[in-house]
Amino acid sequence: MKNNIAWLVDSNIYVYEAWQYCKSQQVDDKGREIKGVIGFLYFAYQLLSKERPAVIAFAFDEKLKNSHRKALCPDYKMHRKPLSPELALQFKYCRAFLDSLGLYQSSSHYYEADDLIGTWVNDLRQQDYTLNIITADKDLLQLIKEGDYWWSYQKNYKHSVKSFHKRFRIYPHQVADQLALAGDKSDNIPGVPGIGMSTAAKLLRKFGTIEELFKQQDTIHKMQIRHAKQIQDAIAKHHERICLAQQLSLIKCNISEANTAAILRQRSIDQQEFNKICQQLGLTIEQQKQWLVLVDKLHTRSNK
Repeated sequence: MKNNIAWLVDSNIYVYEAWQYCKSQQVDDKGREIKGVIGFLYFAYQLLSKERPAVIAFAFDEKLKNSHRKALCPDYKMHRKPLSPELALQFKYCRAFLDSLGLYQSSSHYYEADDLIGTWVNDLRQQDYTLNIITADKDLLQLIKEGDYWWSYQKNYKHSVKSFHKRFRIYPHQVADQLALAGDKSDNIPGVPGIGMSTAAKLLRKFGTIEELFKQQDTIHKMQIRHAKQIQDAIAKHHERICLAQQLSLIKCNISEANTAAILRQRSIDQQEFNKICQQLGLTIEQQKQWLVLVDKLHTRSNK
């Protein structure tokens, strides 16, 4: 199965972007705005119709009050606004729509979508699949290996191991360590004062990993980088912070809630549920036919 490709979609970002930027004024049968749904369905239809994936799974984030990372650091993502009921409705509809078509979608009550995807990647790679990870989240770059792609699909911007290394001069598997040193404002992960992404990359080019950096931290002052002695002192001072940030940045690839086998299971369209949700969303007969024809072909291909 060397030519088999699995497509793994980091779904939340595409719902969020549609909710923020889509100009659709469409509402559901109860008069509630559903532009996040309409935008996501447009994205999903374009992806499915153009790429015709035989194996695809959509990962979603839950609204997590308690999670793996919050248990490690209560301040993790604390700066983000709570999920509004209006936006929560968008996710509910998107997931129900995918389910009705027999397109696999999942979430975890304790881990993030990144961790679902990480576990799927780990499991599918052992079955000789290469991976296309559809996302706009650079954290997920750490998962790709030779033959895989990290792909910001709507912007048609993607990275292989080779292209990422050529541009940033570190390897994808070093991304979590880079974030542990430099921090990640989007997730409220503090870095080491004085170390940005560029300096973190220089350290990793020399030492390879944070573990090796710690072993040889007394030699940092000899490096040809600005403020090398101050950086050495800061790393020594913030050892525990770096270790915590590394745990927060590293994607889990072995969570028990990730049912990878379900991705490969034969699936079918639930016509009754599909009709129901299409009526709720106000999709036209023509739109419904387009979805049914497309997904029927996908299921036929995946079941061969």
